[in-house]
Amino acid sequence: MTPAIFNAAACRMSLFGALRDAARRHGAGKVILEDVERQPLTYGRLILGSLVLGRRLKMETLPGQATGLLLPNVNALVLSLFGLNAFGRTVGLLNFTAGARNIQSAIKTGPLPVVVTSRRFVETAKLDDLVDAIGETEWMPGRTGRVVYLEDIRKGISRTDKLIGLAGSLAPTFATSPQKPGDIAVMLFTSGTEGAPKGVALTNTNLVANARQIFQHATGALSAADTALNPLPMFHSFGLTAGTLMPLLSGMRTVLYPSPLHYKQIPKLMKETKSTLLFSTDTFLQGYARAGDEGDTDTLRYVVAGAERVKDATREIWGRSGTEILEGYGATECSPVISCNLPDHKRHGSVGRVLPGIETRLSPVEGISDGGRLQVRGPNVMAGYILPNAPGLIVPPAGGWHDTGDIVTIEDGYIFIRGRAKRFAKIGGEMISLAAVEAMASGLWPDNTHVCVSLPDARRGESLVLVTDKPDADKAALSAYAREQGVAELWVPKALLVTQQIPILGSGKVDYAATLEKAREARPLL
Repeated sequence: MTPAIFNAAACRMSLFGALRDAARRHGAGKVILEDVERQPLTYGRLILGSLVLGRRLKMETLPGQATGLLLPNVNALVLSLFGLNAFGRTVGLLNFTAGARNIQSAIKTGPLPVVVTSRRFVETAKLDDLVDAIGETEWMPGRTGRVVYLEDIRKGISRTDKLIGLAGSLAPTFATSPQKPGDIAVMLFTSGTEGAPKGVALTNTNLVANARQIFQHATGALSAADTALNPLPMFHSFGLTAGTLMPLLSGMRTVLYPSPLHYKQIPKLMKETKSTLLFSTDTFLQGYARAGDEGDTDTLRYVVAGAERVKDATREIWGRSGTEILEGYGATECSPVISCNLPDHKRHGSVGRVLPGIETRLSPVEGISDGGRLQVRGPNVMAGYILPNAPGLIVPPAGGWHDTGDIVTIEDGYIFIRGRAKRFAKIGGEMISLAAVEAMASGLWPDNTHVCVSLPDARRGESLVLVTDKPDADKAALSAYAREQGVAELWVPKALLVTQQIPILGSGKVDYAATLEKAREARPLL
């Protein structure tokens, strides 16, 4: 059983301090990190490289200023993150798939006067327009964003810099100015689907605590002997904490891959690196299963999946190779993991039990008698939001409680998600979960992706539209299936919209705003 007591006080340290602590526990010579270039770093090399790079990067900003990082999952991103942390700088991780408008909003909200990236990455990902937009963004009146390239920073690193870094790696207090535990280590930014993106301010303690909560929760399932493969971007909290910080700070060899969309390459990398643990989402798992070859996943013991509901069809196809999917749940504001199923402690349909050190409470929701709106509190809950209309100002959650916005039930400690509070429709006086409608459609057509949206209806207030990528989806078939399952007709979508591809965010989540817009545009034809 998971230990009941979580020592939050032991997590009050900086990210860089936690990295040093991990190196002491597991050995400076242990190989701990590699990326697609397959050039492994030991703990010792990671610490040394972070000190050398961080010392140069800190010169690009003033004390108290945050630095933006616009990089994919590569070793350089981890070195930059820990390096800036070692020299007292907050990092803003930027979503390079979000488009110029959201990037500009994040730079203003942070604010992030300097953005660090790589010429090679910009060229490969064709981000020249995005870089131009950064240079045009006023983070304060009369001051525009500045782009710094890692290639230029590396050219400026001297022998003296390396010697100072070496001294710092041997003497922890030498020539560094590390962050304090309560300082903001990382700023992440929401997708902006409900307005301008907000900043989520996560302290060092938040991130270290959640990394350790995850590992303690999974005691007996995970160990320092595991090799974790993480293709999820670090601008998403799942990819940052669960996929990167947790394994690094727990002694697991961590393999980074720059894009979760490379369905053919990632299964091959699982086999080459003998990965035992994968972090992913249902959408990506379906892609890997279709594109992978027999034997690619033979060493993989567990997949930790989050961000969206895992379909039964996905579990079945991965189960054939002996890999178990452990579904979890979280929120960026919680660093992010709140709960997760375990091999010996799981409940079908749930997202697992709450991690140690997290309190929960349910607030009532009108029209819903079973369950309530989940609120959580713990050492992993954010310092607060940074709002676009008040750059740099942190608005803390009241009493330390974060309202997840999810309607859930809790049975024997297991959380069952009924849907987002904003993803319910009220039809005929009844609250209908859009997620439940999607689950019904998946039961009939398990090999496809379905998104239910609600549109205004003059007669009933709202009407449901199912957006699906199943080419021959038929409403009559869905209605018949609903009757077989005992589902009321009120829960059957009024119309179906077939699309070639469901919009997906860079984090792997469904882009609900873009999907809703598709339905709005197609409404006259439905």
